[in-house]
Amino acid sequence: MKDTALKKLPIKALPKLLKQTFMRWLDSDPWRLSAIIAYYTVLSLPALLVIIINSIGALWGEDIVQGKLTQEFSAVLGVNAAESIKTMITETQQADKNLISTIIGVATLLFGSTGVFYHLQLSLNEIWGLQANPTNSINIWGMIKSRARGFAFILVIGFLLLISLVVSTGISLLNGYIKSMFPDVVLYAAYVFDFILSLAIVATLFALMFKYLPDAIIKWRSVWVGGFLTALLFVLGQSLLGFYFGTSNPGSTYGAAGTVVLILLWVSYSCLILFFGAQFTWVYSNYLGIGVAPNSHAVKAE
Repeated sequence: MKDTALKKLPIKALPKLLKQTFMRWLDSDPWRLSAIIAYYTVLSLPALLVIIINSIGALWGEDIVQGKLTQEFSAVLGVNAAESIKTMITETQQADKNLISTIIGVATLLFGSTGVFYHLQLSLNEIWGLQANPTNSINIWGMIKSRARGFAFILVIGFLLLISLVVSTGISLLNGYIKSMFPDVVLYAAYVFDFILSLAIVATLFALMFKYLPDAIIKWRSVWVGGFLTALLFVLGQSLLGFYFGTSNPGSTYGAAGTVVLILLWVSYSCLILFFGAQFTWVYSNYLGIGVAPNSHAVKAE
């Protein structure tokens, strides 16, 4: 479509788009897709966190990065679950260090950490009505490229985490000075700025996912709007999840497996939000008259 066919998004059109998004979201069976991603997340989590800690820790310090991640997990899953994840990371990093085990360990980390993004790519393709191009033969090189794309997203997550660490640390260092020199309203403004920046970082991550992870051609205008809506719902959802896990403790009845159950629930609920945002991105792109087209690796599903 030409640019003249593009339409603005008036507020009055938003309820209709959200209703259409919700209906498509229900039809895509998001609970099944979320359960798949949650399963692969549990398998990928140790390797994913180890790579993030080692890569970003080289610049910021591994203890600081691990402490930040533990703090984030504590806010959502609770202290006990966060400590279990911390122990999981420590045991992964304390593996044997001989050459052969190191090579095997690195290969396992790379393959394991990218698994969740590979299956997330398949889920987004399904949500956007795309499927693998039957004329393309399956080859090892294609699988390597998909895994490399997943590893790139791990580095993006690490980079965004680094930005968040820098800003959060700067605000924490300035809080005492601001509180002593300025009224409380300025201190609250600093917290609001921190929230807005965190929202922008999450929105950027989702926009990049919608742009580069699926086998699709989509305009930046669509993914930015979809990424922002997804980030807003995600931040609100994480607050509600933290409150729910903190009050009901749904993993307590599973004993030693409680941490795994909490991770599965957390990722499943988060993916429901992510898939809703992906559906909205598709609906909004079609509303603009742009649409979502498959790239050379995919075709539209019949």
